[in-house]
Amino acid sequence: MNSNYCIIMAGGIGSRFWPMSKSSMPKQFLDILGTGRTFIQMTFDRFKRVCPVENFYVVTSVDYKELVLDQLPELKEDQVLLEPLRRNTAPCVAYASYKIKSINPDANVIVAPSDHLILKEDEFIAEIQKGIDYASNNDVLVTLGITPSRPETGYGYIQIDGKTEYKNYENLYQVKTFTEKPNREMAEVFVSSGEFFWNSGIFIWSLKSILKAFDEHLEDVSGLFQKGLKLYGTEDEVHFINKTYSECQNISLDYGIMEKAENVYVLCADFGWSDMGTWGSLYENGKKDDANNSINGGDVFTYQTENCVVNVPKEKVVVLQGLDGYIVVEADNTLLVCRKKDEQQIRQFVSDVKMVKGDEFV
Repeated sequence: MNSNYCIIMAGGIGSRFWPMSKSSMPKQFLDILGTGRTFIQMTFDRFKRVCPVENFYVVTSVDYKELVLDQLPELKEDQVLLEPLRRNTAPCVAYASYKIKSINPDANVIVAPSDHLILKEDEFIAEIQKGIDYASNNDVLVTLGITPSRPETGYGYIQIDGKTEYKNYENLYQVKTFTEKPNREMAEVFVSSGEFFWNSGIFIWSLKSILKAFDEHLEDVSGLFQKGLKLYGTEDEVHFINKTYSECQNISLDYGIMEKAENVYVLCADFGWSDMGTWGSLYENGKKDDANNSINGGDVFTYQTENCVVNVPKEKVVVLQGLDGYIVVEADNTLLVCRKKDEQQIRQFVSDVKMVKGDEFV
């Protein structure tokens, strides 16, 4: 019996990828990279190398059930766990963890977002397997830290403490601190110190260790989901979960557990990772022409245009002149043109469009 389980978190809206990503079709279900596979499909493909298909659980919004089953046809319906409300990552992981406990209390668990890019998959899987080995033999919570290539302000950071001796691992450290997204000046200090790594948001632990951590640090969340142990896998599960989510606090796994627990360790590596949270991250990882433009889509003609990310429908002819450092995206009757350096404002744009035009364009 293979005791490796994978929880894929796929409930986000991905508003920073607007207008391609919309509430009816978020970015995890899109082939933004033009590879022929969507983000969630690539995530599933990746973890199939360490977990059997029957040991996957995708946690997503009730609105995206059919999208998940359509894009991951190997999954059975009861492997798609539906959240009636958005309650952040801690309740999401608690739900899936107690569901797994009802099936296999001796499980090892990988938790991963559905929308990350991994360029060096063999190296990534090697680190995952190391993490499973360490976590299955010790009461620890393991995360993956990424060697930073630039002072990125859009990622969280992990500060490492002393190196941890385990087998012949050279890149295993105890975690000293977690830091949310820093400002530019702080990010530069972090990167130059050599003590900080990007927080990938990918976790590995034994089921026993994470449930123990929930009991210690998020007892109210743990208690709610524990009540359903005999209901998971029955026709009463949906009613129980709907009630539980209405009572559950909105809190992230990082804030609720990882920042408080003392048994947190990090495997530091560089396997070509990006969380693909923004057009800027797509630009960083995309192919570029001689003028440093990352262009995906139709017939795009550029003149005195450089350092831009362009994503337009294949049937469109687009002419751009005199732009430097812009995002140009068209999707579903919506056109976005904004400076790359101002892309953090896209959420505000989405909010304003929704207020004036309703849900049709967001």
